[in-house]
Amino acid sequence: MAGHSHWASIKHKKALVDAKRGKLWSKLTKAIIVAARLGGGDPDLNARLRDAIDDAKAAGIPKDNIQRAIKRGTGELEGAGNLESVVYEGYGPGGVAVLCEVLTDNRNRTAPEIRKIFELSDGKLGQSGSVAWIFESKGVFWISQQQAQEDALMEIALEAGADDVTREGDKFCITCDPSVFRLLSEKLQAAGIEPESKKLTLMPKTTLDITDPDIARKVLKLMDRLDDHDDVQNVASNFNIPDEIMAQLAKESE
Repeated sequence: MAGHSHWASIKHKKALVDAKRGKLWSKLTKAIIVAARLGGGDPDLNARLRDAIDDAKAAGIPKDNIQRAIKRGTGELEGAGNLESVVYEGYGPGGVAVLCEVLTDNRNRTAPEIRKIFELSDGKLGQSGSVAWIFESKGVFWISQQQAQEDALMEIALEAGADDVTREGDKFCITCDPSVFRLLSEKLQAAGIEPESKKLTLMPKTTLDITDPDIARKVLKLMDRLDDHDDVQNVASNFNIPDEIMAQLAKESE
């Protein structure tokens, strides 16, 4: 898959763990609030809200919670605060590009916290636009191999105009242009295939191979720290760690 890195797979596995402990719920609720505030509370007329609701449902957030988040966003309920979208760009160990999408109610608090995370991992924040050009928006679907056969999944993906279908461990990963994200989602649903996760995210146009285990370890730590921050909605990077290095790091953590 062009522009794919191991971090995409790592984030997917981590998201499943986050969902169990509630961290993901908080992030997805923020996304619903902001989407409703920016485009209104009707998902049929607000694509961003519709996608945020789909993500919330996939994570198991109850319908009542989703409705309350929508109403907070539209102002029908209090408690939304002053959430705003902010993008932080920077460089990690080895010169990898890193882009963080954030929802925060206090930039003065969040900015130094994000800067500190970069510094702890031998990275640094950059100026706006410094690395954004490296990334492009893509739709990503994660599907268990128990849900579908590869040939059938490939046929559905091609009919919808998806870019690629790859096997990642015991999962299939489909990538597509944002313009066909909704169509692909509908075709999978019609075929009775329920993705474990689906979302619009940022992916690198080209990748940077990290072959030094020490740098790879620091890069993964940076990604983990950023993803763990309550205000961070999405983290994108252009690094690629070869399988043998990942296996070495995995063995060290056992």
